[in-house]
Amino acid sequence: MPGLRTPLCDLLGIEYPIVLAGMNNGSGGQSKAATPTELVAAVSNAGGLGVLGYGFNNAQEFDEGIRRVRSLTDRPFGVDFMVPAKFAEVGAKTNNELRKDIERDYPAHISFVRDLIHEFNLPEVEIPDERPSNSEPSTREKVEVMLDNKVPVFACATGEPPQYIVEPAHAQGMQIIGMTGAVRHAARQMAAGSDIITAQGTEAGGHTGNITSFVLIPQIVDYVKPRPVLAAGGIGSGRHVAAAMALGAQGVWVGTAFLASEETNIEQTHQETILAGRSEQFTTSKFRDGMTVRAFDDEIKRAWDNSGLQPLPMPLMSIVNEPLSVAARQTGRFDLISNSAGQVAGMVTERRPAKDILMSLVEEAEETIEQLHTNVGAVTT
Repeated sequence: MPGLRTPLCDLLGIEYPIVLAGMNNGSGGQSKAATPTELVAAVSNAGGLGVLGYGFNNAQEFDEGIRRVRSLTDRPFGVDFMVPAKFAEVGAKTNNELRKDIERDYPAHISFVRDLIHEFNLPEVEIPDERPSNSEPSTREKVEVMLDNKVPVFACATGEPPQYIVEPAHAQGMQIIGMTGAVRHAARQMAAGSDIITAQGTEAGGHTGNITSFVLIPQIVDYVKPRPVLAAGGIGSGRHVAAAMALGAQGVWVGTAFLASEETNIEQTHQETILAGRSEQFTTSKFRDGMTVRAFDDEIKRAWDNSGLQPLPMPLMSIVNEPLSVAARQTGRFDLISNSAGQVAGMVTERRPAKDILMSLVEEAEETIEQLHTNVGAVTT
């Protein structure tokens, strides 16, 4: 039986068409990469493509993270960070400068967070006066680090890559993965110059859209061909991988399933919640950072949804929430920190090494495809 191999494998220099979704965990200061260097290397060493999620406090730590991956694997890998389609006009202002602007323009949001801090008996905390990590100046710093390190693959987590990324990236042979949640996004990704298109259904954890994977994937495949497509959202078993291939994808972008790995960096309580959670408990909201995010339905999320307030644009919403998320992290109240995961969490029930997770995806996909060859058309009348 032929192995699970597609043209995407040759393009990326990998053995199996399984790509680790680069993920950051939580929000606010001291958030962690859910796909740390050890997990990235484990996936790449197992034959997939590991992708490093940006969970670093600054560009220097990002540089160190990339170098750490290279010390753990000689296989291809990628990095993933957000390039939002629309930034709030923040210029080079720091978090504290922006917080003063928010207090002036959106006092109800600041007051609401203060009330939540009091309600949950959290302490007042000092917030480092840095530029927000998802502001345009900080994004440009990350781009420079990525280019200097000649990373093989860049995954643009949100929005489409601007030309200040695309031109130098292509000049050094970097492959660019663009994320889409609708056909109109695919049009922009193609115009921008993305080489590989990810069709991410709303089932996905973290930043996501509102069209289901089963509907979205074939639309994107047809629209962008001959560009290869990665299927994302609800991919947690080999049966899902086989289904994605049947819909025309050349590979899969897998996030939540690897949050159950031994190498992930998420808090133990978050991992336990994912392992025990039901699919319907992972819902969407814009109140974490101003964009639609799917995460576990916690008390803070429900409080915001019932507040009557409107979410602020990125990065302002993250700045509003930062005193709460930092205080919760410092006091071990991880149940109050956003726990991003997809609806497929309802099928993820055990903690395993990343290599085992990847190989189970591959082996079950191969078995499913073989079973289809045996069963489909075999019934006679």
